[in-house]
Amino acid sequence: MFFNDETGQLSMEFIILIGFVLVLVILAVNVINTENELNTAISGARNGVMEGISINSLAIYPKTTYDGYAVNNSFLTYPKSIKLLKIEQINQGFDSNYNKTKIQLKIYVSSSYNILNRADKESIGDRINFNARKSIATIFKTTNLSNALYNPAFSNNYRFTTANVQWV
Repeated sequence: MFFNDETGQLSMEFIILIGFVLVLVILAVNVINTENELNTAISGARNGVMEGISINSLAIYPKTTYDGYAVNNSFLTYPKSIKLLKIEQINQGFDSNYNKTKIQLKIYVSSSYNILNRADKESIGDRINFNARKSIATIFKTTNLSNALYNPAFSNNYRFTTANVQWV
């Protein structure tokens, strides 16, 4: 009725199989964890971009900032419509200074309002990039590792920088 294995062969094969599966699971978890970290960072960047776009769209600023913009960048004091098109991630290799992989984010936006002045585009783009980096640093609780502009922003395995915002 029952199979009587006196040689121990079946249990040894079972142990080897379980060991092999365990090694595969550990490797898979490591890869999945790294990819999850990158996905979390990109999601955080997207949230930060949306926050930066919202700030620009509403044209709501602290009094001192508004006064500065009213003199130098009056365009920024008016509401406008900006749309996020995509965020590209560019792997720039391993950075031995930080022992992290360097990822550059390139953000593409468009506006239904004609923004002719290059300085205004740069100002809006700087705010969008700042909010993207700040959001990444906040998500991974690494705000203390960076400067006031959160450049670069850090996660456990990555160092994030941003390229100039691309207007399409």
